[in-house]
This record gives sequence, structure tokens and C-alpha cells, in this order.
Amino acid sequence: MTWFRTRRKRTYEIAPDEIFLDSSNLPSHNERQFEGRVDHPVSGRAIWSVGIAFFVLASVFTARAYSLQISQGENFTNISRNNRLDKSLIFAMRGIIYDRTGRELAWNESAPSVRADVAIDSATSSVFALRKYSSLPGLSHLIGFVRYPKADANGTWWREDYAGISGVELSFDDVLKGTNGSTMRETDARAHVVRENLVALPQNGADIKLSIDAGVQSELYKMLSAHAAANRFNGGASVIMDVQTGEILALASFPEYDHTAFTEGNARAVRDAINNPRTPMLNRAVAGAYTPGSIVKPIFAAAALKEGIISPDKQILSTGAIKIPNPYDPEHPSVFRDWAVHGLVDMRTALAVSSDEYFYTIGGGYAGQKGLGVNLLDQYARAFGLSAPTGIALVGEVSGVIPTPAWKESVFGTDDPWRIGDTYHTAIGQYGFQITPIQAVRYVSAIANGGKLLTPQLLARPVRSQTSDSNAKIPETSNGAGSTPEYTEVGIPDEYLQVVREGMRLAVTSTRKDATVKFFNIGGIHIAAKTGTAQTGAKNESMNSWSIGFWPSENPRFAYATVLEKAPAGTLAGAAPAMLPFFRWLMVHRPEYIY
Repeated sequence: MTWFRTRRKRTYEIAPDEIFLDSSNLPSHNERQFEGRVDHPVSGRAIWSVGIAFFVLASVFTARAYSLQISQGENFTNISRNNRLDKSLIFAMRGIIYDRTGRELAWNESAPSVRADVAIDSATSSVFALRKYSSLPGLSHLIGFVRYPKADANGTWWREDYAGISGVELSFDDVLKGTNGSTMRETDARAHVVRENLVALPQNGADIKLSIDAGVQSELYKMLSAHAAANRFNGGASVIMDVQTGEILALASFPEYDHTAFTEGNARAVRDAINNPRTPMLNRAVAGAYTPGSIVKPIFAAAALKEGIISPDKQILSTGAIKIPNPYDPEHPSVFRDWAVHGLVDMRTALAVSSDEYFYTIGGGYAGQKGLGVNLLDQYARAFGLSAPTGIALVGEVSGVIPTPAWKESVFGTDDPWRIGDTYHTAIGQYGFQITPIQAVRYVSAIANGGKLLTPQLLARPVRSQTSDSNAKIPETSNGAGSTPEYTEVGIPDEYLQVVREGMRLAVTSTRKDATVKFFNIGGIHIAAKTGTAQTGAKNESMNSWSIGFWPSENPRFAYATVLEKAPAGTLAGAAPAMLPFFRWLMVHRPEYIY
């Protein structure tokens, strides 16, 4: 047993790495070499160390996330919200409106940083200029007004541009308004600007220069509105136009509204104007349609000469009325009265005294004298631009009406056919005739200039732009310096129009008692004119009064058309007497427009 035990003590185990030792690697055995060793397993202590470290880090991140998102979540949300990028508008300046003399009619003034009607944080709001207008009376309908940009209570702009609403502000809005710019601004939680970068420069609107002389228009407005008030006219309008270029020198309508109050959003002023029975919001110069009365007689005189139905020297006897047999009641003929007994009158004299009988005759025919007939009356009225828009750059222009059988049937039905009496009334501008003052001044200009029916122009020429870009081009206007006037021909030789011009001048210079505008025969200005009166109302209880003409009569330069609306029937001081003080004023204060 002892030997056995001794023998066992001498034995030893072969280590695993020794199994693989052989003669090829034993001599150079290296325990660190892969072939000569076996790695020990990772100790449990290392695993526990890594696990504890991971747990500690996870606990730290979880605690921090809980603090940021739960415990202090609302605070950090507000901080995040207040650290932001805001895009701020830089409002373009609106173009200035000048009159032909260079007087500013509409311009811009700086506004406070916070508008009274909108609660906006001044640190994030943009400022726009306020629109200001000339204090001269009589310009509201022409210039119009704008609406400002608008922001909500949070300072967000939901209307970013000025908006032209009426008048020139509307018609030339695209030229005047420009293009807004913007900046990008970063603010922190304390509303401090961290950085601000310009994104786009504003492009300011272009200035425009009107053909209007604001001083002339304002005086015209004041004199006519004072005359209208004194003689119980409801309102009226007057237009003066250059007969060679179509440029409008004055375009007045009364009563007028306060366009400054409309721009500022004065609710009471807006409500009062809208509810006023005299309709001050109506621009009567382009949107007021009136029965013309005798002012259309020059058109039909020229038409009769063109058609060869009468010579200018042939006389027609005016006895105070013409009678047409009534086939249904022979004992009661139809009577068409003149306003006076004029005796024998040729065309020039008929125009001077405004003989209704003469124009009944050449309009519808009578006692062997052929008339134009309703179709030619309609044709020539249209040739002179009636019943169609003139093309003036103002929104709201109406077309008017020329009475015809088709018109009568559409209005009154087929039970009442067109009669000779309807033709007579049409020939003297009554019945269903409706025209506007701008149409009237346009056709008078065509008579004055030899037959050119011009498109009325409100722009004179472009002027210096207000744009921030010194190289920006000012938009060319349709009647800028050197441009050719737009017109069509009425198709009547000037020799016939000359007869009409002479008849209109005779109305001023004639010594006849029945000449209609002798009081215009004043020194210093040579006016040719025509008057017209039209009864209105269900019982003819009211009247409108017209005066049209041109000057100087020998070499026409300007034409005018004035209407006074709805005075009691029989009122004697109509539109022509209302124009007399204006012409006297013009001679003294604006002699450059006389010759």
C-alpha cells in the first residue's frame, strides 16, 4: 500500500495545453502564443461591475428625463416656445399721387409702432405708413381711399397689403402698391433679439401724376355745389377734358364723402355716408346716368348733314308746336310742343335757340321734310360714344341708354309699339335716353376737335418713383409724355361739324331774345355752348339741368359737361348759370387754360 501510495504521488496530470505539444512546437513553446494557451472564462466580478455601472447610468438618465419632461416640463416648454424664429414684414411704401402741377394729392406718413385698434407686441410687429390726402374739397370721388394691412390680436398679419378700394387708388392699385419685403428675426425667452437677417428688400410703389389740376377741380366743385344748394338741386357733376389729348382737367361730383374717414375706418362716417339719401358715395361723373335733353341736338344736326336730308341754311318754321293726326281719334291729334315760338330757323339758329320743332322735324320727319328715323338716331348716337363706356380708368362707369324699338319692347312689352312720337322725343334727348357726364364731355370734344372720339385719360406722365431701388423703372402710362391719344373717328366730315360749332357759338353771341346762353358772352374767353333740361318724376315735378360746350370757340382746346340733378320743376338757375362764375374765376386764376 505504501508503495502504491508512493507510486501515485509520482504520477501527475497532463495539462490540456500539453496534449497539443509536439516536436514541432515544443522547443519554441510560448505560453502567450495562441497555439500554446487556453483563455480563462470572464470572472463574475467583471460582469457585476459592468452591470452596476450600466444601472447607475440608466438611473441618472431616467432621473434627468423625469426632471426635464415631468417636473420642469411646462417651464421648458415655454422657454422652447419663446426661443423662436419670426418672419417680420417690411411694408412697401405706397406711391404718391400728384396732380398735373406737382401738388401732392395722396402721400404717406409714418405710423406709431402699435396700432390703436390692434393689440400687437411692439417687439414683433411691423409698421406701415398711414395714407394721407389733400384737404382740398372735391377730390374724394376721384382719388378714392385704401384699406390698411390688418393683423390679429397675436400680431399675425392676415392682410399684408394696402388695398385700393375706389377712385384712382383702386384703378392704379397695381402701380401704387409695390411689393413688401421681410426679415427673419430670432428672439430668446426674454424677447431679446438674438439675430436678425434681411430676407427680401421691399419694392416701393411707383408715383403717378394725374392730368387733373386739383385747384381747378376744387373751385369747380365749390362753385357748383354752392349753386346747387342755393337752388335746391340734389347733386351734380362736371367734367373738363382736353379735346386734343383726352386728358381730364377736372372731374367733380357732389355731394362727396370723406375719403380720409373711410381710410381710417371711421364707422360713424361710413354709416352716415351710406345712409345719406343724397348718395354721396355715387361718383355722378361716371356712374350717374341722366336724361340729356337738348344737349344731344348737336349730334343729330351733324347726322342730318351727313345723311344729306337737309342743308344747314334751310329754314323750318317754329310755331310753338307740331301736330300729328291721331288715326284712332281724329279730333284729338298728338301735339308735340316747342319751349317757345322761334319763327323761321336754320340749323345754326336752331342750335342757338334750341328749337324742339326743328329737331322733331329732322329727327322723325314732318310736313314734307324727311327725318333721320329712329335707326339713324341710334346709329349716330352710338358713333359719338353714347350707350357705351368711355374707357376712363375709373371703376363703376355705366353705359347709359339710347331709346330704340327693341329697348321699348324689352321695357314695356309688345302691347305698345314704337310710334312717331317716340322718335320725336328721342331726337330732343327725352323719353328713355340716359347718358353720363363723362360721355357728354367726350362727344362734345369730338364735335370740337373735328370728329375724334377720344378715350378719357387720367394720367399725365410718369414721375420720380419712391422705390428703394434707384434703378427701378417707373411704369409707363397710357398717355405719358409724347404718346399718341387713343381715339376712334365718328365718321362725319369736319365741314359739317363746323356748322354745329358755329351754332353752339351763336347760342352765346346771338342777340336774339331766345338764345339760350347769352350770359356766357363775356370778355376774355370765347365759349361755344348748349343747354339741356329734362323733366323727371312721376308727375314731372322735378328737373335735371345740363350745360355743355368748349373753348376757345375758334380753336377748341377744352370741352366741358355739367349736370345738376333733381331740382323743383321750373327752376331757372340751372347748370349754365352755375358755370358762369367758374369761367370768371378761371380767367383770373388760371389764364393758361383760356387760350
